[in-house]
Amino acid sequence: MKVLFVGDIYGKPGRRVASSIIPALRDKESIDFVIANGENSAGGFGITLPILRKLERYGVDCITSGNHLWDKKEIIAKIDTLPNLLRPANYPELAGGRGSQIFNVGTVQIGVMNLMGRTLMPQADCPFRTAIREIEKLNTPVHSEGVCDRSLRMIIVDFHAESPAEKRTMGFWLDGKVSAVLGTHTHVQSADEQILPQGTAYITDAGMTGGFDSVIGVKSSKSIKYFTLGTPQRFDSARGNEHLNGVLLDIDETSGKAKSIQRIRI
Repeated sequence: MKVLFVGDIYGKPGRRVASSIIPALRDKESIDFVIANGENSAGGFGITLPILRKLERYGVDCITSGNHLWDKKEIIAKIDTLPNLLRPANYPELAGGRGSQIFNVGTVQIGVMNLMGRTLMPQADCPFRTAIREIEKLNTPVHSEGVCDRSLRMIIVDFHAESPAEKRTMGFWLDGKVSAVLGTHTHVQSADEQILPQGTAYITDAGMTGGFDSVIGVKSSKSIKYFTLGTPQRFDSARGNEHLNGVLLDIDETSGKAKSIQRIRI
């Protein structure tokens, strides 16, 4: 199975480049399933229901998130009704929504899990223990007339975290248990993609989709004022030199192990 994972879509520039590249890439590479991190898709902060519907029209099957998911309050009331929008699984269940989900792709199933790190991030439950709990939940058999009809092999993890060390530790923690551990949040694509020893694809950060004449998606003038003056600034989305970052995975449907991981910058 071919899976496209799109790095953090940032604001309108990110949505614009995603709208043109994702459909074309699905056709060119015969991609079966698309995951995109959408927590910055609404002006850089959060996501709204109309924007979620736009991402669906672009060909995104599952939308992951992170600490900015809650920035647009209107989504909170809807999150329980949106099975294709994930929040970090290590947030308390009282936050609503779901941290993992199973999707049907033709005759096979694929699980997607969202986790958030704890280094320099909002406090949440342990992502390492949460990951094991969610894997067990995704693999809980569903019985229909006495017959188990779930045999999940493929699981993709979006680990939304600041620390490269924490992300890489998660990769080895889940090696052989999931198909891929893909880092998000820093908006800078790392050049360390690999297949770990037990068959799990890994990259520290998939990068950003948006304007690259920027400071991780924000207008550089705003970031300069923020760091030189120390005063609050409105972090507007930057335009220009727009790219889509992400990775393309090829996964063995029988074993769930990754056959390849390819960095994408278009």
